[in-house]
Amino acid sequence: MTWSIVARDPDTGHLGIAVASRFFAVGAIVPFMRGGIGAIATQAFISPLYGSDGLTLLAEGLSPDWILATLTDRDDGCQQRQMHLIDGEGRNAAFTGEKCIDWAGHLVDDNVSVAGNMLAGHRVIAETLHVYKETAGAPLAERLLAAMDAGEAAGGDKRGRQSAALKIYRDQDFAWLDIRADDHPDPLGELRRLYAVAQERFLHVAETMPTRTNPHGLTDRRLIDEKIAALETARIAAGRASPSYATPLKLT
Repeated sequence: MTWSIVARDPDTGHLGIAVASRFFAVGAIVPFMRGGIGAIATQAFISPLYGSDGLTLLAEGLSPDWILATLTDRDDGCQQRQMHLIDGEGRNAAFTGEKCIDWAGHLVDDNVSVAGNMLAGHRVIAETLHVYKETAGAPLAERLLAAMDAGEAAGGDKRGRQSAALKIYRDQDFAWLDIRADDHPDPLGELRRLYAVAQERFLHVAETMPTRTNPHGLTDRRLIDEKIAALETARIAAGRASPSYATPLKLT
């Protein structure tokens, strides 16, 4: 009922998942992630244990191939399920059960995989992967959004649209960005709007949050306010509206 992309930026080690479906609140049940450890998407006839137990095994240093085999071997319902994952080093693996509803399948490439079921066809994941690779060098969030837009343009979920989500972890146990459209006529478009709004203030504040290497974080609010003010001034000078009212972002 879903297609998703699981990726690791090899330059930064950041992990991301984007997902869309004709299903309510897909972002609540498909993506599982831990900074520096790995990212897992569990879909089709979903087993949340693939996500939670998979992350535990990734944290123990076990390989994605071994984890995938272990989780499916113990599960009599695995042929109705789909899973793909990547670890903090970029090793990845994917599984599509034989009983997943057509069209169903996956593609695995360096530091990225795309998988889907109940899709309009193979082109959905092929275009998703193609655009992700073609946008190398752009911010991870923008690459994931552009990739999902391409999959939607290729047909997406054959039943239609309802929800989507984008989640990115850096090197901490909390998300750097976690946005969802749980029930929306254009969920991927709504993700782009939310991502634009996040750039107004949220992502600047996210840069100040404490980390294990810097448990104090950044507590001088003036630095944040100055950066936000400078961006707003530049936006006004360029004659652009605030991102929350702007048209969807486009890659440059």
